[in-house]
Amino acid sequence: MLTKFGKKATTLFHFCSGQSSGRSVLLKSRIMSLTSVSCPTVPLSNGLRIPILGLGTSHRGGYCHDAVVYALTDCGLRHIDTAKYYGCEEELGKAIKESGVPRSDLWITNKLWSADYGYESAKKTCLDSCSNMGLEYFDLYLLHWPDAMRPGCSNREIRAETWRALEELYKDGVCRAIGVSNFVVHHLEQLKEDCSVVPHVNQMEYHPFQQPKDLMDYCRQEGIVFTGFSPLARGELLSNPVVCQIAEKHQRTPSQICIRWSIQTGIVTIPKSTKKSRVQENWEVLKFQLEEADMAALTSLHDGRRVSWDPATVE
Repeated sequence: MLTKFGKKATTLFHFCSGQSSGRSVLLKSRIMSLTSVSCPTVPLSNGLRIPILGLGTSHRGGYCHDAVVYALTDCGLRHIDTAKYYGCEEELGKAIKESGVPRSDLWITNKLWSADYGYESAKKTCLDSCSNMGLEYFDLYLLHWPDAMRPGCSNREIRAETWRALEELYKDGVCRAIGVSNFVVHHLEQLKEDCSVVPHVNQMEYHPFQQPKDLMDYCRQEGIVFTGFSPLARGELLSNPVVCQIAEKHQRTPSQICIRWSIQTGIVTIPKSTKKSRVQENWEVLKFQLEEADMAALTSLHDGRRVSWDPATVE
C-alpha cells in the first residue's frame, strides 16, 4: 500500500605566516562571519530536514578536495551531494574526515547509477558506497536516472525492483531518506503504483530558464521535496541582461543572484564549485534577499531550455 504524506563576489582571505596581528584578527572575524550564517532547512515527509543549500560534485571536473574541506570548516556548509557515477567517493570521504565535522551534523546525499540497478546490485552498491566514503549511512540516497539502460528490459520493472531495494535500505537505516533524480510525472506515477514508499526527494535541473511547474506541482501534491541542480544553467545565465542588472543593483555577482533566486523560491539548491572563493561566494547568498520585483523578473526568464538530458523521453 502506498504511503501517503499529508505534509506536504567577495574576497577570500588567506592566513599566511608573517601576517600582522591585525590581519589575523580580520581573518578570524571573516571566518566567524561566514560560519555564523545559519542555513535554512526544508522538511521532508518523514520528519527529517534537509539544508536548502548544498555543495555539488560531478564527473566533469566537479570535485576539489580543498574546496570541500573549506566549505565544511570555514563556511559552515553541511550539505554535500555526490554520486557513484562521479567517481569521487573515496576522495570525498577523506575530505569529510579531514574536516572534523561530526557525522551527525552533516547531510550527505549519494546516488545509484543505472548500471547498478536491480535488487541485489542496488543493495550491494549502496553498502559499497558507504564503505568507500567511510560512512555508516547516507542521509539521502537517490535513483540517479529513470532509464535502466538495459536493451530489451522494461525500465518500469527494473525501476520498481531497484526501488524495493532502497525501501529495505531505508527500513534498515542505511539510508535515512530515499528519492529519485531526473524523474518526471509518469515515472513517479509508475513508482507510486508499483511500490510502497513515496520518494522523499526528486532532484531535477532547475534555474530561471527551466522551471518545470507541472512536475513541481505534482511533487508538492505528493509530499516530495523538489531539489534543483545546475542553478546557473552551466553558466548560460551569467551574461543574461536581467540577471546582470539585478546583480549590479544588489552589488552581488550574477551567480549569487541565480542561486539566491532558487533558494528564495523554496527549492533545495545544489551549486557545484572547485574553487574556495566560489564556495564562499555561494554560501553568502544566505546573507541577502531579492525583492519581489527581482524574483518576478527572474521567474519570467523561463523558456524551457535545458542544459542536461531531457528525462521526459525515457519510458
